[in-house]
Amino acid sequence: MEIATSADGTLIAFTALGQGRTIVIVNGALSTAADAVPLAQALADAGFRAITWDRRARGASGDRPGSGPDDEAADLDAVIDAAGGADAVLGHSSGAVLALHAATRGVPTGALFLSEPPIDFDGSGFGGELPEKLQALVDAGRPEEAIAAFQLDAVGLPAAMVAAGRESGQLAALAPLGQSTVYDARLTLRLRQPTAALFDIAQPVTVLRGAQTFPFLIGAADRLAAETPGAELVIVAESVMHRLDPAATARVIAERL
Repeated sequence: MEIATSADGTLIAFTALGQGRTIVIVNGALSTAADAVPLAQALADAGFRAITWDRRARGASGDRPGSGPDDEAADLDAVIDAAGGADAVLGHSSGAVLALHAATRGVPTGALFLSEPPIDFDGSGFGGELPEKLQALVDAGRPEEAIAAFQLDAVGLPAAMVAAGRESGQLAALAPLGQSTVYDARLTLRLRQPTAALFDIAQPVTVLRGAQTFPFLIGAADRLAAETPGAELVIVAESVMHRLDPAATARVIAERL
């Protein structure tokens, strides 16, 4: 494990696997660098150097109270710099939103591979009060409840599924990521109802989605690809219900790099 120092001094932990052109992976909500290891291994097997990292308030990385999307973009910038540069950034779910946001702020991402980004084009999702609600739960020492509220209000999971997660101990296992739900909510709100200017970036953009995934994500991915000049939409049949398939995704990247 290596350490990058972000612009505000927050320490960000990252790990490199493999040799070749560098691909930086940006995880989605409620996940850590450890969850990206199968994807990193698939990229390494395809001849790439894969970088996994813990976004702030996750795993081995640090945090700073009041952090927002620009801080997370700076974290990605710091990881890319410490890794010696990036040929591409692969973001999944909210990680794809972060990768896009960072690119618009001038972070040298290289080519962008954006997997099922939950961009709220129509402004029909959760309200601006959610980050404050989540922060209040975390501050009150109730991170499990913050996880549950995020799953219900931001992700849109059925109440029965969240209740089952509570019974099985899944919410308790995710409790260390409670603070990160605040940051993912803030990030999603920052890119709500984006203007065309957001997509005016120089990097090549490939948008990925599964053939079988949530309707909202199909709409968001297809619209992002349609509104981004020169972007390519790739439907990855092996990725099912918002679960990115490592081998198939590595193949898509290898074909384009």
